[in-house]
Amino acid sequence: MASEPLVDLRVVKMVLADLPQVLEIEHLSYPTPWSRRAFVSELTENAYAHYLAAKSGSRLLGYAGMWLVLDEAHITNVAVHPNARRQGVGRLLMETAVQLTEEHGCRTVTLEVRRTNQVAQSLYRSLGFQVMGVRKGYYTDNGEDALIMVRERPPLGDGA
Repeated sequence: MASEPLVDLRVVKMVLADLPQVLEIEHLSYPTPWSRRAFVSELTENAYAHYLAAKSGSRLLGYAGMWLVLDEAHITNVAVHPNARRQGVGRLLMETAVQLTEEHGCRTVTLEVRRTNQVAQSLYRSLGFQVMGVRKGYYTDNGEDALIMVRERPPLGDGA
């Protein structure tokens, strides 16, 4: 995929037909990518899973996944094609994901991010996430720590 201007950038629900492009991005983005089977399971067997796809025309530029369980959400993965990074795709995915968690009544959203991934951390902070802890040696490819980031919504009716 060559770097081209983004037109008609939108976020839609991920479907099985998106998986070839999702897997391409997954392999370009992560040293230990998820398998096709893992994504199929998330899309077809996990009632808590919700996956989004960012598209420009017919091109899938990025995706985000989350689990929504009662009043809590956990962002499982976010990735943007290398040629579409720093063009607002990740921000749009995360803003849409946060909006979806709010629509489902989630009060807390959590995610893990590599300690060295300053770009992602900056994006998450701009959306109200704060570092609340560390998972030592979380990433199996190199033993890097993960920062646990959390976004809390104030309770309804407290004036906030």
